Amino acid sequence: MARVPLLMPQLGESIAEATILRILFKEGDAVEADQDVIEVETNKAVMGVTSSNTGLLMEISVEEGQSYPVGAVLGYIEVSDEEARRLGLDEAPTEEEKVTRKKEAKRPAAPPVPQQVEPTVQGLPVPAHAGGASYLSPRMKARMTELGLHAADLAGIAGRGAGGRVTIEDLERFLEDLERNRITPASSMRVAVADAMRRSATRPLATVVLPVRMDTMLAHRRTQVPHKAGPALYAMRALAVALSENSAPAGRLIGDRIVHPRSIDIGFAVEAEDGVLVPVIRNADQFRLVDLIDRYNRLVDLARQRRLPAGETGGSIATVTNYGVFGLTIATPIPLPEQTLLLGMGAGQTVPHWDAGKGAFVPVTEAAFTLSFDHRVLDGGAAGRLLRRVAELLNSPDEL
Repeated sequence: MARVPLLMPQLGESIAEATILRILFKEGDAVEADQDVIEVETNKAVMGVTSSNTGLLMEISVEEGQSYPVGAVLGYIEVSDEEARRLGLDEAPTEEEKVTRKKEAKRPAAPPVPQQVEPTVQGLPVPAHAGGASYLSPRMKARMTELGLHAADLAGIAGRGAGGRVTIEDLERFLEDLERNRITPASSMRVAVADAMRRSATRPLATVVLPVRMDTMLAHRRTQVPHKAGPALYAMRALAVALSENSAPAGRLIGDRIVHPRSIDIGFAVEAEDGVLVPVIRNADQFRLVDLIDRYNRLVDLARQRRLPAGETGGSIATVTNYGVFGLTIATPIPLPEQTLLLGMGAGQTVPHWDAGKGAFVPVTEAAFTLSFDHRVLDGGAAGRLLRRVAELLNSPDEL
């Protein structure tokens, strides 16, 4: 008779360990091949560890409630001599080996060490799970720091190293080729925008879209004299009111905690020379729409002159952008790195709408509104409810 180890399997990508929930059999019980023997829990799901062979569960090396790393020996299944010969197994471990393995199984999980594969062409070894330019050797990082480059700048380079890795030689060849093109220096604002978007893109972002009737809001706007709020200010005020009712969607995920906003500070995008600035209206939920018009217009003028005071920018919890002014009907703008939400407005269009009372189609003005959000904090349902609340407020402008 020989013993086959029951090992903690790889239960999913990036899973390094699992906790024993229940041991389903006692020592000496018969088990069938592919039968769940132990229930374990990872940080993603509850799964079963199955027996690879039919036999007797002769030893259990683990305890319920304890965590064990992938590859740890959980126990031994005694199989027939015929099965042992088929599997090409050696003799069962000695008592000393069993004690040693049991101790090793109970050790805390150590951080996984990246497997190394030898390069098929010249260069350094690459971690097995790192593909192409996603792996940067220390030498490459030092050269990129010297040149002021980021990993995203290597996206256009076809790597010739192991596993498609971009080598120093690939980088230098790419830089030499660039010199054959017309090159102009990027402005400080363009570099700042690029850096912000690069940091934003490290998060999983998503966008929901909702067509919104604009006729009621536009009719309300026509009655406002002498100063009229623009559509973007209506949208900003609607978002501020919606978040004052429930600020959780604007929270930020830091580690394993949601940080809720202290105040409803809303930014709005203003196109400036070679970039975009985001002035901020503090406590936007505490002022009526009519009281925000002068402040909004003043900040727009300052932003276009690139003269925004330090206190009038940064620290907002969400941004509103009106890409409809460029004739765009829909877009998926990216929230700033310190924000979870970005509300976008498309261009208004005249579309047919069925009027049940008249029994006919009538023309209405409609615009697509988008809400881009950090998917770690919000799911589609919560984002959709927030966007619908904004639409409701826009169709009840007297509440703004």
